[in-house]
Amino acid sequence: MMILPHKKDAIHKAWLYRVLGAISDDAILAPVLWFKGGTCASMLNWLDRFSVDLDFDYAGKINDIQKTRNALEGVALSLGLTVKDSSKKGIQYFLRYENKASERNTIKIDASFPLFVASKYQPQRFIEIDRIITCQTKETMVAHKLVALIDRFEKTSHIAGRDVYDIHQFLINGFGYEQGVIEERRKTTVKQFFTQLLTFVDHHVTETVIKEDLSTLLPLQEFSRIRKVLKREVMTLLLDEIRRLG
Repeated sequence: MMILPHKKDAIHKAWLYRVLGAISDDAILAPVLWFKGGTCASMLNWLDRFSVDLDFDYAGKINDIQKTRNALEGVALSLGLTVKDSSKKGIQYFLRYENKASERNTIKIDASFPLFVASKYQPQRFIEIDRIITCQTKETMVAHKLVALIDRFEKTSHIAGRDVYDIHQFLINGFGYEQGVIEERRKTTVKQFFTQLLTFVDHHVTETVIKEDLSTLLPLQEFSRIRKVLKREVMTLLLDEIRRLG
């Protein structure tokens, strides 16, 4: 069950589940949109933070992307959502719902393609909406999250504090990772990657990075506690993994 750090986020959480349920009930979308990312992990109790977007891997044919887009727009219409913006070529939508002007009012839906060969998937039950949805396996999700911290920076020059937090949570809870995903995405050995990641965290993760991204995704007490130790503990966990790899 996804945590709710602030009462004002209840409406956004409700909309996440409404949209996810509608996608899983759609005969066109359910077979080709495979759930992943922080929201998926939070809903499956693999993460203990709030998450605001719906991320998928697109498992359909490239020629069917427009059909998928049409189906997503149909879901938005059926739920009374407004398409605020969308990608002209890919599968990315910003769907707006009614809310107070100062509060969240938009859900981003993003579907990535092509699939990585090393990624693995399995059906998972989402109790809060009583649906079974195809998702990345836990190990696949952990591997992609490990890579995401550096990958996001290389593509956008941005570092997401939530990536650092998720790495911490996955590793401190002893979750495994799909080594093939790391090797496929980074074109290096797993040990070399962890060494690069350790150096990256040391040089680039700052208090500002952690604060600006995580403060709205965790309850205040938990955020105040973790912000003081997050970087240090992540570096220790990465170093432990490097030593384990030998």
